[in-house]
Amino acid sequence: MKDEILNHLNDPGQLERLYRTNKAPFKREFSTLYPELRGNSLADFWNERLYYESDEINWGTGRELWFVVVASLIAGLIAKIPAMFQINEEFFYPRNIGFIFLPLLTAYFAWKNNLPTRQVAILYGVMLISLVYINFLPVSTTSDTLVLACIHLPLLLWVLLGAAYVGRNLSDYTRRLDYLRYNGDLIVMTTLILIAGGIMTGLTIGLFALIGFQIEQFYFEYVAIFGLAAAPIVGTYLTQTNPQLVNKVSPVIAKIFSPLVLIMLVIYLGAIVYSGKDPYNDREFLIIFNLLLIGVMAIIFFSVAEGSKTGRNTTATWVLFLLSSVTIVVNGIALSAILFRIAEWGITPNRLAVMGSNLLMLLNLLFITVQLFKSLTRKSDIAAVGKSIALFLPIYCAWAIVVIFLFPLIFSFA
Repeated sequence: MKDEILNHLNDPGQLERLYRTNKAPFKREFSTLYPELRGNSLADFWNERLYYESDEINWGTGRELWFVVVASLIAGLIAKIPAMFQINEEFFYPRNIGFIFLPLLTAYFAWKNNLPTRQVAILYGVMLISLVYINFLPVSTTSDTLVLACIHLPLLLWVLLGAAYVGRNLSDYTRRLDYLRYNGDLIVMTTLILIAGGIMTGLTIGLFALIGFQIEQFYFEYVAIFGLAAAPIVGTYLTQTNPQLVNKVSPVIAKIFSPLVLIMLVIYLGAIVYSGKDPYNDREFLIIFNLLLIGVMAIIFFSVAEGSKTGRNTTATWVLFLLSSVTIVVNGIALSAILFRIAEWGITPNRLAVMGSNLLMLLNLLFITVQLFKSLTRKSDIAAVGKSIALFLPIYCAWAIVVIFLFPLIFSFA
C-alpha cells in the first residue's frame, strides 16, 4: 500500500480508488508516510481529509436512519416473542438472546459493505441452521451440553457479525482488529445509552407517580425492553456515523485499565496464596477464576487493538507484556486445575469445554507475549501483536462450533 500511495501521489483519481478499496490500510500507511510528504498540496489535503473531525453530530443518511428505526423495532418485537406467543421465558431467552440484535447488526454491515449475495446467504444460512438447532435441542434442566451450547452460540453469532463487518476480504487481519476496536467502542457507547436510559426511566416513573399513575409494569414490559434491545443497534449506528464520539475515550480506557488490571492480578495471586483457597478443589472458585481470565483476555485484546492503531508506545507495550505474562500464569493455574479435576473425577462436558477454552487462550497468550517481547526488542512492529490476535479469532470460532453442535451428540445431550 505504501508503494501504491507514493506511485500515485499526483493522481487524485487513483488515490481515491485506493482509499475506497482499503480504507483502514490506506489511512495507516498514509499516516506513516505523511511526515515525509508534508508540504505536498495533495498530501496535505489527504491528511486533512483523513483526520478532520467535525464537532457536529452526523445523523447519516435518511436510509440509514430508517434502517436503524426499523431494526430497533424488530429487535424489540423479537424480545417480546415470549409475551406475544405465550412461550416460556426460561426456554426462550437462554437459547435466543443472541438472535435479538446480532442478526440485525449483521444485516447493517452487510448492507453498508455491499456484500455479495453469496456471502450474505452463507452468513444467514448458518444463522438459520443455528436458530433451528438450538430451539430443537431437548428441554432439560440438568443438561450441561444445552447450557454450553447456549453460552457459546452468541460467540458464533458474534463471529458471523465480524465476517459482515470485515467485508469481502475475510483474511484482512487489519479489518479484524478494526472489528475488535468497534466492539470496544460499542461497549462504551451502549453503556452511555443505557445509563441515560436508566436516568430517563427513573424520572419518567417518578413524575407519573407524583400524579397518581403507577406505570412501572407497563414501562418495563413495553418501553424498557424495546430500549434494551435497540441499545446496541443505536450504539453501532452512532459509532459508525460519528467515530469521534468515542475514538478518544476507548484508548484512554485501555491505557488506564491495563496497568490497573496488572496490579490487581499480581495482588490477587498473592492473596490466593495467603487465603489458602485454590481452584483445584473448589469448583465455584475455579468458575470465578476462569471468568476473571476471560475478562483479562478481553482487556488485552482491546488494548492491543488500540495500540496497533496508535503506533509504538514503549510504556504501554511493557504494561501489556507484563499483563500477558501474568495472565499466562493465571491461565496455567486454571488449566492445571481443570486437568487435575479431570484426572480425579473424569471427563464431563463442562470440564472438557473449559479445558479446550483455556488451552486456546494459553496458546494465544503465548503468541501475544512473544510478539510483545519482539516489539520491545524492536525485532518486529506492534502491528505483529495485533496480527497474532486476529489470526486466532477463527480458531475460537471453530471451538465454539464444536461445543455447540458436537458436544450434545458426543455426550448424548447430558
